[in-house]
Amino acid sequence: MRPANLKEYLGQDHLLAEGSLLVAARKAGRLFSLILWGPPGVGKTTLARLLAQETDPTLHFLSFSAVLSGIKEIKAALDTARERWQFHRERTVVFIDEIHRFNKAQQDALLPHVETGEIILIGATTENPSFEVISPLLSRLRVFILQPLSEEALRTILLRAIADQERGLGRLFLNVSPEALSHLVKAADGDARAALNNLEAAAEIAAGRGGDPTLSLEDIQGAIQRKALLYDKNGEEHYNLISAFHKSMRGGDPDGALYWLGRMLAGGEDPLYIARRMVRFASEDVGNADPQALEVAVAAMEAFRFIGRPEGELALAQAAVYLACAEKSNALYVGWGKVQEAIDETGSLPVPLHLRNAPTALMKGWGYGRGYKYAHDYKDACISQEYLPEPLAARGDRFYVPSGRGGEREIEARRLRQAKKAGEVLKTPPA
Repeated sequence: MRPANLKEYLGQDHLLAEGSLLVAARKAGRLFSLILWGPPGVGKTTLARLLAQETDPTLHFLSFSAVLSGIKEIKAALDTARERWQFHRERTVVFIDEIHRFNKAQQDALLPHVETGEIILIGATTENPSFEVISPLLSRLRVFILQPLSEEALRTILLRAIADQERGLGRLFLNVSPEALSHLVKAADGDARAALNNLEAAAEIAAGRGGDPTLSLEDIQGAIQRKALLYDKNGEEHYNLISAFHKSMRGGDPDGALYWLGRMLAGGEDPLYIARRMVRFASEDVGNADPQALEVAVAAMEAFRFIGRPEGELALAQAAVYLACAEKSNALYVGWGKVQEAIDETGSLPVPLHLRNAPTALMKGWGYGRGYKYAHDYKDACISQEYLPEPLAARGDRFYVPSGRGGEREIEARRLRQAKKAGEVLKTPPA
């Protein structure tokens, strides 16, 4: 069911829209070296083949897997590509799947061939190329980011596979209930390969049953039971586990945090999803009560990116325990919510004149910047000056109210000292 041409290719409209760089290169017959970065099953390999095929049919296309191919095999192909270019002026597209698996020496071997233009290198990767591809090579490649396929695209792919008698399952004359199709789409989570594999498994169940060729929701659930249990990110259990993890950290229980972290990882949850939730937790539930919590969470996420599984899981565990044991404050979270409510309520309030930039004489004449007090001109850089729009200042809005726990004790004390030195009474938030 791979698309035979770009007209059949679904998804990635941001890369293949009229006027885009890839479309312009294809029309001009001038394909260039590039990297396709995106999650599994979104069409990286297919797009590479179709771009080469439709840009210039005379291009030679060589495909390698960084997992299976060694440096000796790659060098032999590069030598052939060099001879083809030198003697026949024919160019070769070298496609390398999972290019991030190549080590530095293997990537270095590609560099001179890309520099001279003897080959057009197309790499595909599920990992951030900024971390996984050496800088000299990356600087000679354009990076294009592919997104998970939309539900609409997946639905079209599945219906096409059901109807196509030559490449798909059309010879089985299958029907599919709306509920079953919807479940197939959601279980695939943007991955066309997973969607088609699950469809094929369900079709085998239906064929073995005989009789009515309609794929029911039960057929789909039976086909993807294990897959859905492990990877269905829209399922109830996914939300139950992340909720238990989050609440264990919020409640200060490192044992619960470690247990639910382990359950999620054992169940196939994306570790980077967990890491992102911990980064969010560090700001939402810890905040400035322990500012280091955000650093720990971000460091754990980057450590996992660098090390991978299984070793990188320990960094996530370390961060989970730190967050669980950290002083807690949701003052930042509450304050941010108040800011958003105020903006929704009051709209685009003008910037007070004394805070406006005045780069021209005309703007100074309009009063821009007039009356602004430069804090460093005053003792201890403390100055009584209003920084909110007048309507908010008039009603005494105060968004961030430190909790008095952990590092926020010092923040509140600092604000009181500054207010005292500036000769003003610190506003208290309205009830």
